[in-house]
Amino acid sequence: MLKYWILGAVLFLCGTAPAFAQRDNAVLYGARESIADISMSPDGAQLAFIQPARERSSVLFVASAEGGVPKAVFKSDGDPWRLSWCSWASNSRLVCGLYGIIDPGYGVHLSFVRLVAVDADGGNVKQLGQNGMRGRYGLRQYDGQIIAWPTEDSGQLLMTREYREEVQTNSRLSNRDEGLGVDLVDTASLRIRRVESPRIDASDYLADETGAVRIVAVQASDAQGMMRDLTIYSYRKPGSRDWKPLSRASSDGDAFVPVAVNGKRNLAYGYKDKDGRRAVYAVTLGETASETLVFAHDTVDVGSLIRMGRTGRVIGVSYTTDKPEYKLFDQEYAALAVQLQKALPGLPIINFVDASRDEQRLLLFAGSDVDPGRYYVYDKETRKLNEVALARPELEGLTQAKVEPVSYAAADGTMIPAYLTLPPGRQAKGLPAIVMPHGGPSARDEWGFDWLAQYFAAQGYAVIQPNFRGSAGYGDDWYVENGFKSWKLAVGDVNDAARWMVTEGIADPESLAVVGWSYGGYAALQSGVLDPELFKATIAIAPVTDLKGMIDKARDFTSGRLVADFIGTGPHLIEGSPAQQASKLKAPVLMFSGDLDLNVNISQSRAMESALKSVGKPVDLVVYTGLDHQLRDSGARADMLRRSDAFLKNAFQRP
Repeated sequence: MLKYWILGAVLFLCGTAPAFAQRDNAVLYGARESIADISMSPDGAQLAFIQPARERSSVLFVASAEGGVPKAVFKSDGDPWRLSWCSWASNSRLVCGLYGIIDPGYGVHLSFVRLVAVDADGGNVKQLGQNGMRGRYGLRQYDGQIIAWPTEDSGQLLMTREYREEVQTNSRLSNRDEGLGVDLVDTASLRIRRVESPRIDASDYLADETGAVRIVAVQASDAQGMMRDLTIYSYRKPGSRDWKPLSRASSDGDAFVPVAVNGKRNLAYGYKDKDGRRAVYAVTLGETASETLVFAHDTVDVGSLIRMGRTGRVIGVSYTTDKPEYKLFDQEYAALAVQLQKALPGLPIINFVDASRDEQRLLLFAGSDVDPGRYYVYDKETRKLNEVALARPELEGLTQAKVEPVSYAAADGTMIPAYLTLPPGRQAKGLPAIVMPHGGPSARDEWGFDWLAQYFAAQGYAVIQPNFRGSAGYGDDWYVENGFKSWKLAVGDVNDAARWMVTEGIADPESLAVVGWSYGGYAALQSGVLDPELFKATIAIAPVTDLKGMIDKARDFTSGRLVADFIGTGPHLIEGSPAQQASKLKAPVLMFSGDLDLNVNISQSRAMESALKSVGKPVDLVVYTGLDHQLRDSGARADMLRRSDAFLKNAFQRP
């Protein structure tokens, strides 16, 4: 029997169900996912999940894994603190991460992360980091992160903690610790046991499943404190306190980057390039650190490690060719995955989300291109698979557009992989069409449900999402020098996607638009620089518009050198900046930006707006107050979608 109790929580928070007969696609597709995060208690009896509520707020619910009415136990209003995730410290206590963007008094907004613990009934709320935002020598931005759960599940956890020296005037009461350390913390009493003393040079630690700290990372910096493209990793042998050199890794991928430790096998799992593509290796943590190749693919990069439950043990790897795939090393889970594919036909994307301590109960996600996703609890003993949640209940029962992997020839003959989404029930001929380049640029699009592409398909547009050269995921040769330094190649591939749709008869050449977010917004604007006649409308969400401006803005931060090296120097700083080439654009431009965007500062959008207006080009900039790069507000997203559709219809002169 299927149990939709989480859908019931959505209706409880939002009032009565919307009247789908008078369907507003902007509202339906712009709504934040109903499950922002979900986890299973150590005994497998309870689930905790975060749901969006009114405006920008979020609520933590706890419910029985067997069904029933969920209980709201903790809430954040999103101004400034937003609930990001929650995990179980015991069967009765949770730990949650809160993210906020705050001006600490310097006239600039910065991100802060705080960890809090709360009982499963909402009581005994405790912050796990140091109080306050400032130490003697700097800001205390991040409380730390959880790196292991003790096997007894008693409410304790092993976490990194960021310390800043505090000295009180005319008092002997002081804290002189500085840097990143590791503590065993009791989440109820806040008693701690120091495991690793704070180090000013440490940037991360990795522990094995027993809680033994086995690896430390040091982020290299120059004499001015600016980060360098180098991370130095050291490890410990079993039972030792001495650090031994492991690797010196940079962004070129030539050295081992550890991400998980298996204490039982005395191995570290991580990434390293093989034949120009990212692969997974295992390194023994004994007298010498010897590497063994675990998995590599001959055409694409390995994606991420698949880890299971409370111990985080590695059971496989994921990767994406035309569609998401995985290789499971654990024979039990490999067999289970085959069974799940049979039990869930039409839902080929299956992810292991969480598990009970004994792994007898599993929390799963399953979805597809036409299904936003569903959450299930699977009991190994009874072999029952119960559906417990919908990712997007507003869209349940509505026909979604199929997403087809395609490829097209770029101007130089290179075949570019892409995903084509066609409006359901429409003939694929002479349609208004959108090219939608992804963000990053060190990213790629994958096959599955995409709320932005699906909205435009529901409005009657054909949408193509190209994995242009400069994208990640296809190895070093495809990545070239990244989408900024190699902008002509990347943006040329984006424009060739539009030409292909016209040649195939899919798109009406007089009704072509380009829509992008972040780097995708940059590519959308720059496409009009490369070929001003191609697109009839441009929509850019949180776009990069001035490369030199990005470098200048980053100079006040410790990552400034890395940003400058990534963007580079040379003529492309001017030629590859839409705000510097505004006179070449012909299509009308619509932009959206949040005024608290820390990824791409709103000054980038304002610079583009000013440049276009100065040369008499049509432009409109919509600013959402209090929102960051992701525009996590259902109302704002619905407004953005509605405005975008009206803008395109006006540009195309279509009803």
